[in-house]
Amino acid sequence: MTAVKVIRVMGTSEESWEDAAHEAFREASQSVDDISGIRVENWTANVEDDEIVQYKATTEITFPVEH
Repeated sequence: MTAVKVIRVMGTSEESWEDAAHEAFREASQSVDDISGIRVENWTANVEDDEIVQYKATTEITFPVEH
């Protein structure tokens, strides 16, 4: 049985929620090894002048715990 750790990471994008989720993964992978899963927990956005200006994806990143 493998123990895993879960961290919450928010990614942002001016293009789409999908890009925001990819950004969260890219940022986490810079400091976390062996990511085994990502779950999108929440989609949000900033709005200005009736337009979405920033998409946000709050994610849970899962990776094994080293013994």
